[in-house]
Amino acid sequence: MLAVIRTGGKQYIVLPGQKIKIEKIDAKEGKEIIFSEVLLLENGKSLEIGTPLVKGGRVVGKAVSQGKAKKVIVFKYKSKTRRKVKKGHRQPFTEVEIKEFLT
Repeated sequence: MLAVIRTGGKQYIVLPGQKIKIEKIDAKEGKEIIFSEVLLLENGKSLEIGTPLVKGGRVVGKAVSQGKAKKVIVFKYKSKTRRKVKKGHRQPFTEVEIKEFLT
């Protein structure tokens, strides 16, 4: 069993019981999240491919934690003009555990 879902402008291949880190969603830890944008659903024997979404397809997950990724350093440098800019960025994420697929 696997599914392809779309959330936060990205697509993820998910399996039941898998933990994934997605773009931040305002959900408290332990709360159920339903992903309705399912692009592909495979249930052992049958394969449903959406055009663009699978009708009635939903993936249920549980918010495990909220956090921030490791810091990414952005450094810009222009030679001969004495211009240097150093910035850091930590992308917020939500860790989700996939529970089940609904059709």
